[in-house]
Amino acid sequence: MNRTKRGFTYLFLGIAALISVFPFIWMVVSATNPSVEVTKGTLIPGSHLLENLKNLFSTVDMWGALWNSAKISIVTTVLSLLVASAAGYGFEMYRSRSKDIVFNILLASMMIPFAAIMVPLFRMFAKLSSVVPFLGIDTAASVILPTFTTAFLIFFFRQSTKMFPKDMMEAGRIDGLSELGLFLRIYMPTMKSTYAAAAIITFLSSWNNYLWPLIVLQSPENMTVPLLISNLGSGYAPDYGLIMSAIVITTLPTAIVFFVMQKQFVAGMTGSVK
Repeated sequence: MNRTKRGFTYLFLGIAALISVFPFIWMVVSATNPSVEVTKGTLIPGSHLLENLKNLFSTVDMWGALWNSAKISIVTTVLSLLVASAAGYGFEMYRSRSKDIVFNILLASMMIPFAAIMVPLFRMFAKLSSVVPFLGIDTAASVILPTFTTAFLIFFFRQSTKMFPKDMMEAGRIDGLSELGLFLRIYMPTMKSTYAAAAIITFLSSWNNYLWPLIVLQSPENMTVPLLISNLGSGYAPDYGLIMSAIVITTLPTAIVFFVMQKQFVAGMTGSVK
């Protein structure tokens, strides 16, 4: 009976894993085939990968789009970790009624859909363009500033800070460390798993961000990878082999980041403090 139950369990998990992985397998296989074979649903690897890549880099500025996405994602991730961790640290370490009210307002802001604030944001950055051009429309800053931290990330750091050993902070104060020193020399190294999990979440979200960059980035030279791929698929007769090769290239950075930091990600999501 146990063997039968175990067999059905493995069968179910195998099917679930196949369903989860199949889109990625089909994406990689399609990148090696011409557009005609992709539309036919061919699942056999072809020999057109190099040709698709050659056409991709000769047709669009793929390197420029990758650089724009990398620049925006890295800066957004670094700023998010600094601001959200400092906010989460402050909300938990220095509790007061007024701070709890502010934190509750932050949590309530998570219920506001981004579509509801797109127009006010765009108008704000449009006016900012005439005052401070490098922070206005069609700049990397216009993508980074509204997204470099979120209420969820602050909430994530605050919840993780609940399990932080407060005795370490008291020991640091006795040793003469300032509040900034406590944060930089004790809190940040101890919470490295939480930082790793937050970095992965933020980097993936920023790398795949489509809607807001579509609104504020108007020049082809400032285009990010999701916008470029969207443009490739909007033609009268899109080349699906070329599009799939672009998607494979776009997926590689996020996959590398995740697999390199997956242990820290699991530890950070489960709330462990090391």
